Amino acid sequence: MTGSEEPPSFRLAYVPGVTPAKWVKVWNERRPGIPLTLVQVEAAEASGVLRAGDADAGLVRLPVDRTYFSAIPLYTETSVVVVPKDHVITAVDEVTLADLADEVLFHPLDDLFDWDAPPGEPAFERPATTADAIELIAAGVGLLVVPQSLARLHHRRDLTYRPVADAPQSAVALSWPEEATTDLVEDFIGIVRGRTVNSTRGRTTENPPADRTRRRPEQGGRQTPAAKSRAKSGGGTARARTGGGKPAKRGKPRRRS
Repeated sequence: MTGSEEPPSFRLAYVPGVTPAKWVKVWNERRPGIPLTLVQVEAAEASGVLRAGDADAGLVRLPVDRTYFSAIPLYTETSVVVVPKDHVITAVDEVTLADLADEVLFHPLDDLFDWDAPPGEPAFERPATTADAIELIAAGVGLLVVPQSLARLHHRRDLTYRPVADAPQSAVALSWPEEATTDLVEDFIGIVRGRTVNSTRGRTTENPPADRTRRRPEQGGRQTPAAKSRAKSGGGTARARTGGGKPAKRGKPRRRS
């Protein structure tokens, strides 16, 4: 490597709510000589970061542009409604969107859900971010539906959440530009898919061709050393065992004394 070349590294982008720690740990165990750098980005910025080459792959939220990106879905999150701890909703284990019809629901500008018709009563304004909406909920102004990981990320002692059975859900995927599928990207794909360290990354390996020179005697090939040894010791071919060959010469009979 010349002085002008940079050492190899792998840059992994990830969006809020996603925790890449378990995959990073496996990477560090398997590729200790290649550092993995985490790049935290907002969900709306993830595609731009990958297109610009500022990260090699990303843990993002679907959908992505499948004409440009490859994507491997990893899991789908439960959607929850974030409420103050003294809210009446905390009396039940689960709610539906119909249960939220009379509630003021925030739809921040970074809302992850593509609502056909936003549920609940509209708020007086749209907060810029999910974090801003959380602050308003803590002030007792309204409620918010988010993926469960974001409710955990913005956890506060005065707030809690409940699952929303029929709300849209958010899916998380590993994504990267299809034309930039490098060996390091393939290595990380293997990790998120749970492949072992000795895996061939899903590539098929042909079996080596059989040695056709070692054929059985009855097939017209050469005898193996073991076959020759059996023939000399009387355990050879069927012709030798059945006396099909030439008769053996007899010696002169011994005289009796």
